[in-house]
Amino acid sequence: VASGRRADRGGGGVMASPAVWALLRGCRGRVPRPRRDPPGRGSAEVVATSERYGVRRLPFARLGDGDVAFFERVMPGRVVSSEEEVKPFNVDWLKSVRGCSQLVLKPQTTAEVSQVLRYCHERNLAVTPQGGNTGLVGGSVPVFDEIILSTALMNQIISFDKVSGILVCQAGCVLERLNEYVEEQGFIMPLDLGAKGSCHIGGNVATNAGGLRLLRYGSLRGTVLGLEVVLADGSALDCLASLRKDNTGYDLKQLFIGSEGTLGVITAVSILCPQKPKAVNVAFLGCQSFTKVLETFTTCRAMLGEILSAYEFMDEKCMELVERHLKLSNPVTGSPFYVLIETSGSSSTHDEEKLNNFLEQATASGLVTDGTVATDDKKIKASQRFLFHKSFRPGFALWSLRERITEALTHEGYVYKYDISLPVGKLYDLVTDMRARLGQSAKSVVGYGHLGDGNLHLNITAESYSHSLLDAIEPFVYEWTARCSGSISAEHGLGFKKKQFIQYSKPSEAVALMQRFKAMLDPKGILNPYKTLPSAP
Repeated sequence: VASGRRADRGGGGVMASPAVWALLRGCRGRVPRPRRDPPGRGSAEVVATSERYGVRRLPFARLGDGDVAFFERVMPGRVVSSEEEVKPFNVDWLKSVRGCSQLVLKPQTTAEVSQVLRYCHERNLAVTPQGGNTGLVGGSVPVFDEIILSTALMNQIISFDKVSGILVCQAGCVLERLNEYVEEQGFIMPLDLGAKGSCHIGGNVATNAGGLRLLRYGSLRGTVLGLEVVLADGSALDCLASLRKDNTGYDLKQLFIGSEGTLGVITAVSILCPQKPKAVNVAFLGCQSFTKVLETFTTCRAMLGEILSAYEFMDEKCMELVERHLKLSNPVTGSPFYVLIETSGSSSTHDEEKLNNFLEQATASGLVTDGTVATDDKKIKASQRFLFHKSFRPGFALWSLRERITEALTHEGYVYKYDISLPVGKLYDLVTDMRARLGQSAKSVVGYGHLGDGNLHLNITAESYSHSLLDAIEPFVYEWTARCSGSISAEHGLGFKKKQFIQYSKPSEAVALMQRFKAMLDPKGILNPYKTLPSAP
């Protein structure tokens, strides 16, 4: 998201004071415990989830020739049964879980989804809804042989109101394509994710995705105005409102936001889009301690106020990984911590002045020791697509240094990922404690995330999956989080991997009520089984 131009003399960016030039002088631009994997497996083969975790298959019906024939009649030419073609739908993006589905369905309309689910409900066939399959907790791939219901072809924009900024679209629209569309109308999507080039808006809503713009625009629970959802029995629920205010009865859409496809299949979304900012600036700064990161945030929030749109932090290990594996260049080296600050406003002069004043204050007080700034909108936008301005060494892009950390981690081997919400002051303590606990048993322990909303992404890597390493991590990480009154899932959801740990964040009464909702809306349990809620003992 943001490469840009160095804020140095003659760069045409922020007119910084000598103090700021001094700052910039160094810039160069209880879960079923997993079983041990059988010996002799090739590293490229993903172990079946049911095998690794010892999961028991629930008594769903098994797919027959008659079932496939029915689906072919409903959606001719959009039923995938070839083993090779089905294979990528069975594996998550991280290549950490794998199902054994034999069938992928690609409906184009809500009516087709309704026909499919009505039939599956009658036949007791389990279904896994799948969008862009970019999830990180195993929520979008089957555990056994569930039918995969892909929203890939449900990718039409239904309407956009240029006055209100309200977009209505099908659930399979890719987030980046939606953002490009509304940008042409002078708006932006209210969420931004590293996976925006692949993730679907329906999946974003189903997981209540957070992302990089939450600090400015809030969560999807506030920006989603309405949903169209197909329930397990095939009935369609039309709550696709396009109103900012509707105080009639229960707000049913909230049941499905964050439900991870376990209560219904989202087929269309109505969402409020903010105006596209006229001025966007990005600063990438180095800090000598996490305490300085926190103090910088306090100063930043006070001085930048309404134009602050993102405040991200990364530790030095993250930067080592993106440099080594992705060949990206870090323009600010030699710091234990880094922060990425984005401002978005309506006046470049006003915003650059505020940013300059903040940089002066942060420099003079010793909060930051090095940094670089991008102020040109075209160059910031170019870097969002990982293009590189001629002023920088090859591979340089400010936002990509943050957005591509997840990608870099996959090159380290097996990744244990934790998405934690904590009081901001304790955010990095978990990383420090985990490093001390694991010692040399882990290849790396890194921390980064959305400091502005208290969201830590803790990642632990090893050459390959290790049962003993997982035992050292879990449930310690969840117990630690619970002691700090945090949440074990800030934005990724629970999926398959985290579902049995929900009690660390929710009381038993709340979980029991969730299970009652599930039993009412999906009495046969066919929608995304083995996910989100804990399994029965």
